[in-house]
Amino acid sequence: MLSPMPPEKSAYALARYSRSADSIVQSVEWVRTHDSRKFLESFYFQYGHASIADLGHLAVCFEGISELAATELEDEQLWDGQAKSTRYQDFSKFGFILPPEFDATQAELYQNTGRRLIETYQAVHKDVFALLTQELPKPEAMKQDAYERNLAARAFDVARYLLFFGIPTNVGQVVSIRSLERQIRRLKASEYAEIRGLADETASACAEEPACVWDRQAPAEAIAPTLTKYVDADTHRAESQTALRQWAEQNLPAPAAPSVPRVDLVFPRDNVTEIAATLLYPVTDRPYRELQETVSAWSTARRMEVIDTALASRTRRDELLREFRSAPYNFDIVMDVGAYRDMHRHRRCQQFRQAYSGNLGFDTPEAIARAGVTALYTETMEAAFAAMRQLPAPGAHYLLPFGALSRFLFKMDFAEVEYISRLRSGVKGHFSYRRVAWEMKQRMDELEPELGRLIKATPPEVEDPLTR
Repeated sequence: MLSPMPPEKSAYALARYSRSADSIVQSVEWVRTHDSRKFLESFYFQYGHASIADLGHLAVCFEGISELAATELEDEQLWDGQAKSTRYQDFSKFGFILPPEFDATQAELYQNTGRRLIETYQAVHKDVFALLTQELPKPEAMKQDAYERNLAARAFDVARYLLFFGIPTNVGQVVSIRSLERQIRRLKASEYAEIRGLADETASACAEEPACVWDRQAPAEAIAPTLTKYVDADTHRAESQTALRQWAEQNLPAPAAPSVPRVDLVFPRDNVTEIAATLLYPVTDRPYRELQETVSAWSTARRMEVIDTALASRTRRDELLREFRSAPYNFDIVMDVGAYRDMHRHRRCQQFRQAYSGNLGFDTPEAIARAGVTALYTETMEAAFAAMRQLPAPGAHYLLPFGALSRFLFKMDFAEVEYISRLRSGVKGHFSYRRVAWEMKQRMDELEPELGRLIKATPPEVEDPLTR
């Protein structure tokens, strides 16, 4: 067992341990008297021994960032962390983030719309809480404070549809040096000014003494100073998507508008078709099934044209885009943004999203009508969408409510299908992603019944609202 060490020194010690006959005690003692920065610059950066950076882990916290920034921040497969819960905290207390992209007039429209969303959020939570106290009397065995906490959480599940991407949140993460480097490089190339600034601030913090020190008697030192020298922006994905979007506009036929369910299971065809269709998915607003059928009718040369377009900006340092990773089950899902924030936590799959446009409208929870606030809710949501259409992107995306529908592609193996369907359909979950998880099970039952019967999912109508 090793005592906690600064991340770069830990990476140095464990890497040296694998490269010498010394014991770990001897390796740690060696590191005490030698400079880890020279080792990392030689082996990690110069010689490309990237796995060394997986041996040093650090905890990083991001406070007061927008929900939009948090979503982009968390878009890492090798990531462990937590964000502020919309179920257990009242987000009306925190205000909201003003996107730096807006001028004074645009900022005024944004702030007025944001305040209206927050006011309606408060009103809906109050009325839904009152509704639930009538519909769900307190069990004799349950304490009053526990009862009220449960009902408040369920009321927040409904009210959260009025939260929006500009709401501030906190994110805490534990990552390897390698994952943090990749994360910072990706964020530096973001279209959002807030996120680019967040990337610069994170890189700078690595070269400074930590803000929080557990052992105040120990000498403070920078967490990962060598990392900050090499975190340039990873522009490959952004350049690739720009080129693919232009290619799609010039070459794709008119939309076919096929009728597909909100949770659509699409099996892959040949590998080239699979990759080309997936590359086109994030730069269009088309269902994955339509893209796959379109691409499958093309010649191999035309499909490879899509792939070559995606790779034109790739350098020696760039990995292949995640669109090149295949899986046997492709779920094209139309769900609200709040549900996506929950489903986004599943890392053992490849995830892709289409642009945050608001063009698919919004969902309305059933409790809205029962609480008698349908008109208030609908008018507020429509006002938010109208304001979004008046504001320039990408700043307009900060007004996207959590109730807005968008399209997401999740590619996974059967073990992950089973896990998501079983876990996310449980009675403790939010009703929105419970429906998604149940529909995933239904699609498996229809298309692969032998495996579908192995999934023990819970139907949405089975409820236990006083369980958290």
